[in-house]
Amino acid sequence: MTGTPFNNTSPWEHLEKLGFDANSLSSNQREQLELYVKLLLEANQSFNLTAVRNPEEAWRKHILESLQLAELVPTCERLIDVGSGGGLPGMVLAITKPGVAVTLLEATAKKANFLMQTAQALGLRNLRVECQRAELAGAPGAALRETFDIATARAVAPLPVLVELAAPFLKVGGSLIAVKGEKANEELLAAKRALTLLGLELTRTEAQPNATVLFLRKQMPTANKYPRAPGEPKRRPL
Repeated sequence: MTGTPFNNTSPWEHLEKLGFDANSLSSNQREQLELYVKLLLEANQSFNLTAVRNPEEAWRKHILESLQLAELVPTCERLIDVGSGGGLPGMVLAITKPGVAVTLLEATAKKANFLMQTAQALGLRNLRVECQRAELAGAPGAALRETFDIATARAVAPLPVLVELAAPFLKVGGSLIAVKGEKANEELLAAKRALTLLGLELTRTEAQPNATVLFLRKQMPTANKYPRAPGEPKRRPL
């Protein structure tokens, strides 16, 4: 299986029809994205990286959405993609933002290995992969705690859980950019207490065709009791 069977047209013509300007990317970036989709779909036949199996759907649902997100991510030095899975959106952000140091955080070893091998195949020198649970990687004293300008997360966890997992990685003044679905407003209401405890404030929302992107700015340092022990944020959301 390849990543680009589009009836003798390129995936970029496909995305152009959906409103994306392929000329905003260099030829090298386009080649990297094509190879990434190919590797993602090939690896997906052996173990589950994404529910999407069709190349055209992968370009539309994963790559286009990640490229649209990349346009919203402000200039920064360090970015972490929490629960990166198959590398979405983190791998795409690393490709499109070569000046940003991107860390992909993924707890499942098979997925983390795929991310490391793919980064090497794509020649992404600005990307590193950490195979750890977020609760441990962001714990007090951990090397990654409060060192990032931006944290991204797509389809990781409900917002009350996600903010506890992601906020510890951010510097004060940094932002969590959470890609949510049609229930984004309900999740915001459910996360009201968690946002207060973790010192996050909603500063902006952006509607995309199939998602709502939430921008949450960190207002104060994370208390040492957060994140709680592995599994606890999911078992007992704040």
